[in-house]
Amino acid sequence: MILKDLKERCDPRWACLLVVDVQNDFVHPKGSAGQRGEDLSEAVAMVPRLVRFIAEARSMSLPVVYVRTTHSEWTDTPSWVYRKSQQKALATCREGSWGAEFYEGISPLPEERVVIKHRYSAFINTDLNTVLKAKGTQSVLVTGVATNVCVETTARDAYTFDYYVTLIEDCSAAYDGTLHANTLENIRRHFGLVASSDEVMATWEGLQQRKAAGL
Repeated sequence: MILKDLKERCDPRWACLLVVDVQNDFVHPKGSAGQRGEDLSEAVAMVPRLVRFIAEARSMSLPVVYVRTTHSEWTDTPSWVYRKSQQKALATCREGSWGAEFYEGISPLPEERVVIKHRYSAFINTDLNTVLKAKGTQSVLVTGVATNVCVETTARDAYTFDYYVTLIEDCSAAYDGTLHANTLENIRRHFGLVASSDEVMATWEGLQQRKAAGL
């Protein structure tokens, strides 16, 4: 099926919401990103918008899939361990740690899926593609942190797996506004659509009105 515009790509019949890495180590000031000096202000400010967006998605019966990063000695490799953000210590999203838990307000329901990943992309060595195919998903609405790292890598791979991609610009955040903006432009040019949460929720409201009118 060809999904040409935002309204079609947000339709709950075809779409799924992906919530990427909204975890303590990436958002909370006491997490590893905050401790190494990253500016978390945009990430913290984004979360209430994302919580509202998740609630609206649930009201539309749109599937929500949460992506959660964990790392341990079982998944560490030399190339992964010695990336720049971990040069001082292996501190990010260690398995079983507080930092790996979801940030306050991000609370998957029992019937919602949590996908565990060990690299930037939520599609690499996970069951995400199987989960989406099983739900009949053709379009993904991508949110989370950080926009220019795990969110962008996941969005790129979603496109490569032939999903329609829409990045929700105000429900994603980076530690640098320029990097956030660069990712948005890159997605617009090469990988999909960029939309605000209000734009998407307006399309959902329109769908509900049409359904109520029997159209």
